[in-house]
Amino acid sequence: MADITLRVNGSEKKVSVASETPLLWVLRDTLELTGTKFGCGAGLCGACTVHVDGNPIRSCSTPVSQVAGKSVTTIEGLAASDGFAAGQLHILQAAWIGEEVPQCGYCQTGQIMSAAALLAKTPHPTDEQITAAMNGNLCRCGTYERIRKAIHWAADAAKHARREIAKIDNGEEHGSGGSQ
Repeated sequence: MADITLRVNGSEKKVSVASETPLLWVLRDTLELTGTKFGCGAGLCGACTVHVDGNPIRSCSTPVSQVAGKSVTTIEGLAASDGFAAGQLHILQAAWIGEEVPQCGYCQTGQIMSAAALLAKTPHPTDEQITAAMNGNLCRCGTYERIRKAIHWAADAAKHARREIAKIDNGEEHGSGGSQ
Protein backbone atom coordinates (compact mmCIF):
# COMPACT_ATOMS: atom_id res chain seq x y z
CA MET A 1 0.00 0.00 0.00
CA ALA A 2 1.10 3.49 -0.82
CA ASP A 3 -0.22 6.84 0.30
CA ILE A 4 -1.02 8.80 -2.86
CA THR A 5 -2.28 12.37 -3.00
CA LEU A 6 -4.23 13.67 -5.95
CA ARG A 7 -6.63 16.52 -6.59
CA VAL A 8 -10.08 15.20 -7.54
CA ASN A 9 -12.75 17.64 -8.70
CA GLY A 10 -10.93 20.49 -7.01
CA SER A 11 -10.34 18.80 -3.64
CA GLU A 12 -7.11 17.26 -2.44
CA LYS A 13 -7.55 13.54 -1.68
CA LYS A 14 -5.12 11.18 -0.01
CA VAL A 15 -5.68 7.48 -0.67
CA SER A 16 -3.93 4.39 0.65
CA VAL A 17 -3.94 1.86 -2.17
CA ALA A 18 -1.50 -0.27 -4.14
CA SER A 19 0.30 2.08 -6.53
CA GLU A 20 -0.68 -0.05 -9.57
CA THR A 21 -4.42 0.15 -8.75
CA PRO A 22 -6.25 1.54 -11.76
CA LEU A 23 -7.48 5.09 -11.21
CA LEU A 24 -11.00 3.90 -12.10
CA TRP A 25 -11.20 1.71 -8.99
CA VAL A 26 -9.76 4.41 -6.75
CA LEU A 27 -12.44 6.80 -8.00
CA ARG A 28 -15.30 4.32 -7.75
CA ASP A 29 -14.41 2.17 -4.74
CA THR A 30 -12.22 4.37 -2.56
CA LEU A 31 -13.63 7.83 -3.28
CA GLU A 32 -17.18 6.62 -4.11
CA LEU A 33 -17.37 8.66 -7.32
CA THR A 34 -19.39 6.19 -9.39
CA GLY A 35 -20.12 8.33 -12.45
CA THR A 36 -17.02 6.97 -14.18
CA LYS A 37 -17.93 3.58 -15.64
CA PHE A 38 -16.07 0.32 -16.17
CA GLY A 39 -16.45 -0.86 -19.74
CA CYS A 40 -13.64 -3.00 -21.07
CA GLY A 41 -10.77 -2.78 -18.59
CA ALA A 42 -8.28 -2.27 -21.41
CA GLY A 43 -8.71 1.42 -22.25
CA LEU A 44 -10.42 0.65 -25.54
CA CYS A 45 -14.07 1.68 -25.10
CA GLY A 46 -13.86 5.11 -23.43
CA ALA A 47 -16.54 4.53 -20.78
CA CYS A 48 -13.97 5.27 -18.06
CA THR A 49 -12.71 8.57 -19.51
CA VAL A 50 -11.74 11.28 -17.01
CA HIS A 51 -9.52 14.34 -17.33
CA VAL A 52 -6.04 14.48 -15.84
CA ASP A 53 -4.67 18.00 -15.94
CA GLY A 54 -7.31 18.75 -18.57
CA ASN A 55 -6.47 15.85 -20.87
CA PRO A 56 -8.79 12.88 -21.42
CA ILE A 57 -7.38 9.57 -20.23
CA ARG A 58 -8.74 6.06 -19.78
CA SER A 59 -8.91 5.55 -16.03
CA CYS A 60 -9.28 1.75 -16.24
CA SER A 61 -5.75 1.37 -17.60
CA THR A 62 -4.02 4.23 -15.77
CA PRO A 63 -2.33 3.31 -12.48
CA VAL A 64 -3.19 5.75 -9.72
CA SER A 65 0.54 6.30 -9.14
CA GLN A 66 0.72 8.01 -12.58
CA VAL A 67 -1.71 10.70 -11.47
CA ALA A 68 -0.17 11.40 -8.05
CA GLY A 69 -0.08 15.16 -7.51
CA LYS A 70 -2.17 15.83 -10.61
CA SER A 71 -5.65 17.23 -11.06
CA VAL A 72 -8.36 14.67 -11.90
CA THR A 73 -11.80 15.74 -13.09
CA THR A 74 -14.65 13.24 -13.23
CA ILE A 75 -18.17 13.66 -14.57
CA GLU A 76 -19.24 14.67 -11.05
CA GLY A 77 -16.87 17.66 -11.13
CA LEU A 78 -17.10 18.63 -14.79
CA ALA A 79 -19.61 21.48 -14.39
CA ALA A 80 -17.67 23.07 -11.53
CA SER A 81 -14.40 22.75 -13.47
CA ASP A 82 -15.90 25.00 -16.16
CA GLY A 83 -17.21 27.56 -13.69
CA PHE A 84 -20.82 26.41 -13.39
CA ALA A 85 -22.42 26.74 -9.95
CA ALA A 86 -23.04 23.76 -7.71
CA GLY A 87 -26.04 21.81 -8.91
CA GLN A 88 -25.91 23.23 -12.43
CA LEU A 89 -25.43 21.06 -15.48
CA HIS A 90 -22.38 21.46 -17.66
CA ILE A 91 -23.35 22.83 -21.07
CA LEU A 92 -22.58 19.42 -22.61
CA GLN A 93 -24.87 17.68 -20.13
CA ALA A 94 -27.64 20.09 -21.12
CA ALA A 95 -26.89 19.45 -24.79
CA TRP A 96 -27.02 15.68 -24.19
CA ILE A 97 -30.49 16.11 -22.70
CA GLY A 98 -31.59 18.54 -25.41
CA GLU A 99 -30.54 16.21 -28.21
CA GLU A 100 -31.83 13.12 -26.35
CA VAL A 101 -28.47 11.41 -26.76
CA PRO A 102 -28.59 8.59 -24.21
CA GLN A 103 -30.32 5.32 -24.84
CA CYS A 104 -28.92 2.90 -22.29
CA GLY A 105 -26.63 5.69 -21.04
CA TYR A 106 -23.74 3.49 -19.97
CA CYS A 107 -21.07 5.09 -22.15
CA GLN A 108 -22.35 8.62 -21.82
CA THR A 109 -20.13 9.89 -19.01
CA GLY A 110 -17.04 8.90 -21.00
CA GLN A 111 -18.52 10.43 -24.14
CA ILE A 112 -19.23 13.72 -22.34
CA MET A 113 -15.75 13.82 -20.81
CA SER A 114 -14.13 13.30 -24.23
CA ALA A 115 -16.40 15.94 -25.76
CA ALA A 116 -15.53 18.41 -22.98
CA ALA A 117 -11.81 17.92 -23.64
CA LEU A 118 -12.44 18.53 -27.35
CA LEU A 119 -14.40 21.75 -26.75
CA ALA A 120 -11.76 23.02 -24.33
CA LYS A 121 -9.16 22.79 -27.08
CA THR A 122 -11.39 23.38 -30.12
CA PRO A 123 -14.38 25.57 -29.20
CA HIS A 124 -16.05 25.18 -32.61
CA PRO A 125 -15.07 21.77 -33.99
CA THR A 126 -15.89 20.50 -37.44
CA ASP A 127 -17.53 17.13 -37.95
CA GLU A 128 -14.12 15.70 -38.79
CA GLN A 129 -12.59 17.07 -35.57
CA ILE A 130 -15.47 15.62 -33.57
CA THR A 131 -15.02 12.22 -35.21
CA ALA A 132 -11.28 12.26 -34.50
CA ALA A 133 -11.70 13.34 -30.86
CA MET A 134 -14.52 10.90 -30.15
CA ASN A 135 -12.88 7.96 -31.92
CA GLY A 136 -12.32 5.31 -29.29
CA ASN A 137 -15.48 6.13 -27.36
CA LEU A 138 -17.79 3.27 -28.19
CA CYS A 139 -21.57 3.45 -27.98
CA ARG A 140 -23.29 0.08 -28.22
CA CYS A 141 -26.59 1.83 -28.93
CA GLY A 142 -25.15 3.70 -31.92
CA THR A 143 -26.08 7.24 -30.86
CA TYR A 144 -23.09 8.74 -32.67
CA GLU A 145 -25.11 11.19 -34.79
CA ARG A 146 -26.93 12.51 -31.70
CA ILE A 147 -23.57 12.81 -29.94
CA ARG A 148 -22.24 14.88 -32.85
CA LYS A 149 -25.35 17.10 -32.78
CA ALA A 150 -25.04 17.59 -29.02
CA ILE A 151 -21.40 18.66 -29.35
CA HIS A 152 -22.36 21.20 -32.02
CA TRP A 153 -25.28 22.35 -29.82
CA ALA A 154 -22.94 22.91 -26.85
CA ALA A 155 -20.37 24.70 -29.02
CA ASP A 156 -23.04 27.03 -30.42
CA ALA A 157 -24.51 27.72 -26.97
CA ALA A 158 -21.06 28.49 -25.57
CA LYS A 159 -20.32 30.83 -28.48
CA HIS A 160 -23.60 32.67 -27.89
CA ALA A 161 -22.88 32.93 -24.16
CA ARG A 162 -19.39 34.34 -24.85
CA ARG A 163 -20.94 36.98 -27.15
CA GLU A 164 -23.50 37.97 -24.49
CA ILE A 165 -20.81 38.19 -21.81
CA ALA A 166 -18.69 40.40 -24.09
CA LYS A 167 -21.69 42.70 -24.59
CA ILE A 168 -22.20 42.98 -20.84
CA ASP A 169 -18.49 43.62 -20.30
CA ASN A 170 -18.64 46.38 -22.94
CA GLY A 171 -21.76 47.95 -21.41
CA GLU A 172 -23.94 47.08 -24.41
CA GLU A 173 -27.52 45.84 -24.28
CA HIS A 174 -27.81 42.09 -24.41
CA GLY A 175 -30.35 39.32 -24.78
CA SER A 176 -34.01 39.69 -25.68
CA GLY A 177 -35.45 39.87 -22.18
CA GLY A 178 -36.01 43.28 -20.68
CA SER A 179 -36.71 44.52 -17.21
CA GLN A 180 -40.24 44.30 -15.92
